[in-house]
This record gives sequence, C-alpha cells and structure tokens, in this order.
Amino acid sequence: MTKIANVQRPDSLRHSRLPAAGSMVVRGIMIGALAVLATGCGKKDRPKADLAASRVTTIGVNAYLWRASLDALSFMPLLQTDSNGGVIVTDWYANPKNPGERVKVTVSILDQDLRADALRVAASRQVSQGGQWVDAPVQAATVQKLEDIILTKARDLRRAAISG
Repeated sequence: MTKIANVQRPDSLRHSRLPAAGSMVVRGIMIGALAVLATGCGKKDRPKADLAASRVTTIGVNAYLWRASLDALSFMPLLQTDSNGGVIVTDWYANPKNPGERVKVTVSILDQDLRADALRVAASRQVSQGGQWVDAPVQAATVQKLEDIILTKARDLRRAAISG
C-alpha cells in the first residue's frame, strides 16, 4: 500500500491516473467557485431574451402567422380554427358589392418559424348560375395576394414586439 495525500491506495493503483480523493474535492470546489464567479460577472452585459423571436410557440404554431391570418380573415365568418394544428377555415363569404359570387378560404400554418414557406392558403370560389352555386376557378394571384398580406402582417407584428 502506498499513502498519497492521506489516502491509501493499493500498489496496483499507484501508477494509475486517477486523482486522489482530496484533489477531487479541491477540483470540485474550484469548478464550483468558477461557475459562481462566471454567473455573477457582467450582469449589465447579459443579453436580454428575444421576446420577438421568429419562433414563438405559445400555441402549436407560429403566433405571428396565426394572429396575422386571423386579422387578414377577420371580415369573413370563421367555420373552424385550430391553433394547435394551425388551420383556419372560413365559411362562404359573399361580397355585398358582388352577391353572385362567394369565396371560402383555408389557411394552414405548417411550421413554428416565421417563414414564407410555413404558410399555405387555399381558396374556393363559387358563382351563382340559375339560383345554384357552381364551382369556379380562383385566380392564382388572389391566393398569392392573400399570402403576401398575411406574411406582411406577421412581420409587422414581430417588428412591433421587438420595438416594445
């Protein structure tokens, strides 16, 4: 037996690289002290939490895209909303200036990040012919314009959250 730092080791461990128990305690105290010093220093320089991060997920999807979608579709009656799944479905809406045409919109938010590819808008259009509603094509520019409106609103909401 060899006695090192008041700890007896068997001769078979005399040449091992294992530290003595006393040095492990000292090392642990030093690491703990450094950790305390590191966390206590520079409180003025500590970065603030980014409350307006592009990924805000207090609901199941990006909150900025969700709020912007609801705002953009606020003039239409809502049929279904699912904030966890990120789906908004409107009921048929007819513009009072053009009662012979109606539109139904579905917005899907596909991601938790504020990105253009995290948004999908689908629209259905019907026209009245002889008292019956008949499906009609929707111009691609209409869907694209609605996506642009929602994305712009979402970016504005994020900017407003950043500025305070």
